[in-house]
Amino acid sequence: MAGDGLVGIDVGGTFTDCISYENGQIKALKVPSKKVDPEQAVVEGASALGLDSVTYFNHASTVGLNAVITRNLPKIGYLTTDGHRDVPDMGRALRPFEALTDPSWRRSFGDANRPLVPRYLRRGVKERIKADGSVLIPLDRDDARRQLGVLKKCNVQGVAICLINAYVSPEHEIQLRELVREVLGDDMPCSISSEVSPLAKEYARASTTIVDVLMKGIFRRYADNLVQGLQERNFQGVVNFADCAATLLPIDFALERPYRVIFSGPAAGTVSTSYFGSLIGENNFICADVGGTSTDISVVTDGSPIVNTTFEVEHDLLVNTLANEISSLGAGGGSLVSVAPGGALQVGPESAGADPGPACYGRGGTKPTMTDVCLLAGLLNEEEFLGGEMRLDRSKARAAFESLDTPLSLDERVHHAYRLGLHNISEGITDIAIRYGIDPRDFSIMAYGSAGPMLLPAVLELTGVKSVVVPPYPGLFSALGLVSADRVYTDNRSAYTVLTPDAAAQVNDIYTSLEESLLERINARRDEVTILRTFDGRLVGQTWDTPFVTVPNGEISVGGIETMIGNFHRAYKERWGNQFEAMPVEGVTYRVQVIAPIQKVTYQPVPKATGTKPEPTGRVVLRYLESGEAEANEYARENLRSGDVVDGPAIIREAMATIQVCVGQQATVGDLGEIVIRRSGTSL
Repeated sequence: MAGDGLVGIDVGGTFTDCISYENGQIKALKVPSKKVDPEQAVVEGASALGLDSVTYFNHASTVGLNAVITRNLPKIGYLTTDGHRDVPDMGRALRPFEALTDPSWRRSFGDANRPLVPRYLRRGVKERIKADGSVLIPLDRDDARRQLGVLKKCNVQGVAICLINAYVSPEHEIQLRELVREVLGDDMPCSISSEVSPLAKEYARASTTIVDVLMKGIFRRYADNLVQGLQERNFQGVVNFADCAATLLPIDFALERPYRVIFSGPAAGTVSTSYFGSLIGENNFICADVGGTSTDISVVTDGSPIVNTTFEVEHDLLVNTLANEISSLGAGGGSLVSVAPGGALQVGPESAGADPGPACYGRGGTKPTMTDVCLLAGLLNEEEFLGGEMRLDRSKARAAFESLDTPLSLDERVHHAYRLGLHNISEGITDIAIRYGIDPRDFSIMAYGSAGPMLLPAVLELTGVKSVVVPPYPGLFSALGLVSADRVYTDNRSAYTVLTPDAAAQVNDIYTSLEESLLERINARRDEVTILRTFDGRLVGQTWDTPFVTVPNGEISVGGIETMIGNFHRAYKERWGNQFEAMPVEGVTYRVQVIAPIQKVTYQPVPKATGTKPEPTGRVVLRYLESGEAEANEYARENLRSGDVVDGPAIIREAMATIQVCVGQQATVGDLGEIVIRRSGTSL
């Protein structure tokens, strides 16, 4: 029988993080991720936690993202207006900064590299709809059947349809979908852009529709195996998938448009930070998830994550979905230490991954990693890794460093690798601060991920942030985000509309239609949910949008249009630093979000300190971190109480993470068990 329990499971590149919450108690564990059949690790972790009394099973997976990156994809076809089949190859014709002067650079998804849909499977059909929705050239159904016949001979496993201006009038796309069913069968996965992403700008609409069909092929099997595995283990609750903004969707709703769940794990950490920050009275964070493969960095300002209207899978490979803004670095516990062609040491971006993993895992890995650095330095306890479930091999870590082809001594190799790893992470955090124009002195780092609490306190001085906060269960904090989120249903529609009094009726019809459609699909009443309206607009003549401008609820009248215009100018000034109130405003995309709150995790207060200093559980010698050796006290996190203060150097250990308090730092335990690390002498 389903009860009131929650389970959140986040699949990472190295480990699958599992959290359960029931009767005020949190249980946590990690299981190794599986490259083949990744849902098996999810089911194993859920089974170990127990599913009998679970109401909501909330899941984030990178299976779709990994499939795109590795191009382990179903074979699909693409239908578009005749003459436009190369739009997915052309992209936006934007080069990354590092390739501006490189004549050999090619975009990763172009026909000269690794296209998602090869050119011979991209077919043009004779038709054309004008920008106002009128038909210029009727759909040639016989030509469409011929093109579908080619795709049938090529044994495609899905079809994406994206016609020019279909976001204004879906008539031809709907007819084409009927022909797909006629020629290729009713069970052929098929997505049309006017339903998947009815937004302006052809390339992003095309790439989103292609990704949606690919995800249908990938997630159909994954979701079926996952649900079957859970049901075999007595699960009778509701399965939710997290989307790219880490808000939750029932599995059936998510799989209608699976492009929305392509990248959800790192976003869950941002939501977890926002939620936990609200509980401890902190609103500004730089979120740093240092895992085994990468460091994912995001920002929470005034209690809310920074959200974008698109997600970039690879450079210029866009998906039109709301996504928490996250930057990933090739810097994690599994980052490989190697010798560059010039002879200098380098750390990352390549990673040892889960298989074979760092050399100290003893699973066949022979190349040194940041995990090997931390073991040799004394930060990691070889007997207590993962709560004692795994023993690390110090001799193999040492042998891996000794195998490097460099004249540096062992001490220099380990020390330089440690400093390089820290500087890689610090540079990423500084870049994020510059990008969003934030002052790091006003922000704290939320340190999570398996390696975050161990490495991030050491970048406190490098980044200039005011503190580093280590939350409860930092090694599984992203999974906690999955039990900290609401269900959020989103729909949007593009319609270029200059916001004048005459536009009130059209704008009102758009929002009314979007809201009624969503409420009907989720079978909810208005008084049961919160409805949030926004729009993306621009000054007339601009080619870029200012997103997430707030829109008043209720009927949009002339006064509502005036409010929208005023909100736009304020949002424009906040985002771009200027204001042009004399210029007319054009609405581009109109968006509705229906928020349906569900049960969330609660964090239990820890007991108050008694006034005496916490007792260390031992001493450890730290090597290679600074010049010479240093002795540090070791503490067990479960023994610390609210108000306890620990002076560095010190190591605080828990089952799934290790926390470093560096020389010149002080750690204070908060009411919910969070550990706040500041420079010694800094006021709370």
